[in-house]
Amino acid sequence: MTVARVPAFDPAAREALTGTGAVVLTGLPNSPGSLPVAAASLFGTSLRELYPYRTRRSVDGGVVGLHADSFDVVVDIAGKPVRRRHPDEDYVLVLLAAAAPGGGESFVLDAHAFTDSLAPDLREFLAGSDVDLYGRWAGTRGLPAAPRVGRHIEHTRTGRRITRRTDGAAPLHRDPDSEHVIAMLARFDDEVAAVQETVPRFSLGEGDVLVLDNYRCWHGRDAHTGVRTVHIQTVRTDDA
Repeated sequence: MTVARVPAFDPAAREALTGTGAVVLTGLPNSPGSLPVAAASLFGTSLRELYPYRTRRSVDGGVVGLHADSFDVVVDIAGKPVRRRHPDEDYVLVLLAAAAPGGGESFVLDAHAFTDSLAPDLREFLAGSDVDLYGRWAGTRGLPAAPRVGRHIEHTRTGRRITRRTDGAAPLHRDPDSEHVIAMLARFDDEVAAVQETVPRFSLGEGDVLVLDNYRCWHGRDAHTGVRTVHIQTVRTDDA
């Protein structure tokens, strides 16, 4: 999909994000501090939670495939449980701090439209079958001990659709339909890999902020040479 580039604080930025699920904000300082500023400008008083920003630095990085940002991380700080990530973060902001010398182009896909175009039985699986969303990451430090059960396509109680994409999905423990689930997940992976090759690429400038409706859009980037650095912040709004 084509992503509009709009100056930060321009009302058209919110319109573009609402219309297509993605927008690139320009004109902000190249600093992690621009992430909460951009979030406040876009969402105002509907902001509910901002999670700690994280820096990702990759050297000669491989392809990062289409995905929606989601993770379930609760840590204990001085005896108090503190949530640092949420599995249903509804917006993600990515600031390009340092562009790679070569490669690293971004791509974004309207996941609602894509999954609606799949074969009926695969659509039925995505909307009707519970999986462990992070089961293939079992043992990763910080993940919950209990399975995170959900479906790839769900709706919030206010009717907002979520179309998930994670490479951690696995059958539920002792699910009698495990073989079927594994087969359908493999088919889903193949469909995503195929569409990823056709999605238009675009380049971010240093300091640009890519903002995504994390319920609607998946994103990724191509392989690159040299060093590439981004700052990422996820948020939840009242709509979540």
